[in-house]
Amino acid sequence: MPQKVIEIVGTSKESFAKAAENAVAEAAKTVHGLKWARVAEMEMQLDDKKIIEYRATTRIYFDVKR
Repeated sequence: MPQKVIEIVGTSKESFAKAAENAVAEAAKTVHGLKWARVAEMEMQLDDKKIIEYRATTRIYFDVKR
C-alpha cells in the first residue's frame, strides 16, 4: 500500500521524546492510519546556558487509501 510522509515539528519544555510525542499527537488529530514516525532533526532553544525548549522535526508515515 502506498504511503504519504508529512513533517510536523513538535515542541516541549521537558525533552526531545516529549516533543516527538507531541508532534505525533498533533498529526493524529487530522490524519488517520499513522504507521511510522522518525525524528529527522532535533533542536534546542537556549537562554544563555539553559535549555528552554526542545524541538523535534518528525516525519510521519501513513497509508494512502485508494
